[in-house]
Amino acid sequence: MLLLNKCFCKIFLLGSAIIATIDSSAQTTISTWLTDPGKSVFFQKNTKAAFSSIKDSSAYALIRINDSVRYQTVDGFGYSLTGGSATNLLKLDPEKRKILLKDLFATDGNHIGVSYLRLSLGASDLNDKTFSYNDLPDQESDVEMKLFNLGPDKKNVIPVLKEILQINPKIKIMASPWSPPVWMKNNNDFKGGGLMPVYYTAYANYFVKYIQSMAKYGIRIDAVTVQNEPLNPDNNPSLYMPATEQAFFIKNFLGPAFQKEKIKTKIIIYDHNCDKPEYPLSILADEFTAPYVDGTAFHLYGGKIEALSEVHNAYPEKNIYFTEQWIGAPGNYAGDIAWHMENVIIGSMRNWSKIALEWNLAADEQNKPHTKGGCTKCLGAITITKGKAIRNPAYFIIAHASKFVRPGSVRIATNLPDNLPNVAFRTPEGKTVLIVLNTSKAIRSFHIAFKEQQANLVLGAGAVATYIW
Repeated sequence: MLLLNKCFCKIFLLGSAIIATIDSSAQTTISTWLTDPGKSVFFQKNTKAAFSSIKDSSAYALIRINDSVRYQTVDGFGYSLTGGSATNLLKLDPEKRKILLKDLFATDGNHIGVSYLRLSLGASDLNDKTFSYNDLPDQESDVEMKLFNLGPDKKNVIPVLKEILQINPKIKIMASPWSPPVWMKNNNDFKGGGLMPVYYTAYANYFVKYIQSMAKYGIRIDAVTVQNEPLNPDNNPSLYMPATEQAFFIKNFLGPAFQKEKIKTKIIIYDHNCDKPEYPLSILADEFTAPYVDGTAFHLYGGKIEALSEVHNAYPEKNIYFTEQWIGAPGNYAGDIAWHMENVIIGSMRNWSKIALEWNLAADEQNKPHTKGGCTKCLGAITITKGKAIRNPAYFIIAHASKFVRPGSVRIATNLPDNLPNVAFRTPEGKTVLIVLNTSKAIRSFHIAFKEQQANLVLGAGAVATYIW
């Protein structure tokens, strides 16, 4: 939108944000959405700023946006819809749940437009109990998956997903297993242990049955990871699966099974921390496994976010995904929002990720449900309590990206001034989106330069803003 203005307007501030110098040239307006925990401002639409042809030569930091340099295409932003999340959402009055789900998944008005969800394939540690889709009495097996059944998911996850799909039928869905059925494991337990080679064929068929069964409910699984946190056997449920085993399973069983059944769902490896990039690198180096693999998924409970770029640079034809990061209860709005914006949103995107997902979508006021031995302090993006929905830090973290950086957006180039981590995108509609965080302990004035124009902006200490023009 272009505005013609014959007057000269001074710089002024509203709260901790923003306003630009305007002169007699034509200006492009900039819509601004601000979160400033220090001022109790959370994802609020702010007064518009504007670009000007006047260049300010002051010593303020300058963020240059270059939309001619392009990187990865974005698939979306969102959360994990665990069984516990779905159970809590179903506790809400249907009309209140409808309003909340529209706020989360619609894109009009102030709704935040979540565009990507991760499911647990079977139970995660944020279900009320452990289960698989093929649980049997001791000493029994079902290698042909004749007894496969989506079980508890039919009562919670699938009904909620159907409501979400009515709001956003194009949402992308990933599924990740925490554990196979225990009869496939060498310890006969949901926690830890390994997958016995004799059941590799059966387990590949288990994935196939899951994808086909969900499709019968109108739910398309866009991608699966082979194992959630394969180097963490201490969660409940969990499975220990070193890289050599994951590669062997994919190239000889899972990949061929998908090929045989004409399954188009992507296969994604690793799905664990940034401290072990050698895990996915070794799998992608296997010439017989790599053709079946779409890309690598990461968490950030260890290591540095730059590990995503290390894997991308070694195998640029393979995709990168950031699939999980938790926030510990009771949460800290200022600290959590700043850290997650810098690492999960800005960091993962600047290091080639196609998605950025926070962990649990919803929990109750006691962070329940969870399995015995599962996470007891995983704070949901939403807390469901006494019939109400309370929005926690992860809600605002995702909102700053999901509402504006729609699927199909492409990351474009920006520089990184000190204490102003940022990332920019070009949307399918031709909009430019810039997300900026002020990590300093003081208010920062800075400029953004785009093409031949410049805008002069202000952010409070610890504040984050999304700028759209």
